Amino acid sequence: MGEITNVMEFEAIAKQKLPKMVYDYYASGAEDQWTLAENRNAFSRILFRPRILIDVSKIDLSTTVLGFNISMPIMVAPTAMLKMAHPDGEYAIARAASAAGTIMTLSSWGNSSVEEVASTGPGTRFFQLYVYKDRNVTIQLVRRAERAGFKAIALTVDTPRLGRREADIKNRFNLPPHLSLKNFEGLDIGKLNKAEDSGLASYVAGQVDRSLSWKDVQWLQTITSLPILVKGVITAEDAKIAVQSGAAGIIVSNHGARQLDYVPATIMALEEVVKAVQSRIPVFLDGGVRRGTDVFKALALGASGVFIGRPIIWSLAADGEAGVKKALQMIRDEFELTMALSGCRSLKEITRNHVKTDWETPRASLPVPRL
Repeated sequence: MGEITNVMEFEAIAKQKLPKMVYDYYASGAEDQWTLAENRNAFSRILFRPRILIDVSKIDLSTTVLGFNISMPIMVAPTAMLKMAHPDGEYAIARAASAAGTIMTLSSWGNSSVEEVASTGPGTRFFQLYVYKDRNVTIQLVRRAERAGFKAIALTVDTPRLGRREADIKNRFNLPPHLSLKNFEGLDIGKLNKAEDSGLASYVAGQVDRSLSWKDVQWLQTITSLPILVKGVITAEDAKIAVQSGAAGIIVSNHGARQLDYVPATIMALEEVVKAVQSRIPVFLDGGVRRGTDVFKALALGASGVFIGRPIIWSLAADGEAGVKKALQMIRDEFELTMALSGCRSLKEITRNHVKTDWETPRASLPVPRL
């Protein structure tokens, strides 16, 4: 793995190693995949305004998220069914995130349970949650996450129905028979329809509640004292309601471009959300982050931190726990270098003035009068 110089290079290795059905499941976006490309491309339209001749001999990347100290504002996003990528799956990612001093978010659709992930050792971990038609299933999942020492709930709110991912339809995607959705084993979820290809996986997806509304965000606060991050907000209107509904934070996310195609890149939606919450709660970003420069741009536009998804999967597939550790370290190193070259010694020194965007009014856009 010595020759890898950035996290994007893990993807080609992962593509070689993984069955086509599995690679396509992780890689694809919804429908035309316009937003999938845009999540990346939009970062390239944000340019730096670096400040020079500042003593950057000491740089501090550390921060706090919901009161928890972490080593850098780079965290692990929830991604489903990680044992398809590597036998160690969620275990490897839990250990790598803990070693990096950062937060892992476990998908409720993981192939490892909250208890199994907790057993890997210490670490700050969040639990991603869908709300199910049977609220008793939701309550059981939340209780187990609490007992296993998870510190927050990331409630996914952009998925009343699953987006249309055409590669999965072509490949007739199903969960490989030797794997299961561990968080649902032993839950009281009624009878499974065994006629379905992937049994539990398709059953669980079908149980996501389409009637989910803001009142359920308030209901969730009555069953748990854990802070709730609302994941999937991309407009100012919803950001304001999230604050009013008691959310502890917002994750600006378009579900890795896997839900509604032709929504903006998350980095384009970020500033609108940040302005709407007016510093009342922290705002985070996921989607398209591949470089330390991307992390800096997100923070300059007001994010308190970022979550990384696919690069974690590809590095896991390429080299297990060591791959994930390397991916996190590379993005961290790039981010630290970007800070140094921009003249920022701590996260609080990263400001809106450190970037310029193509949607800003140019600083001198008035026509020059001719004499």
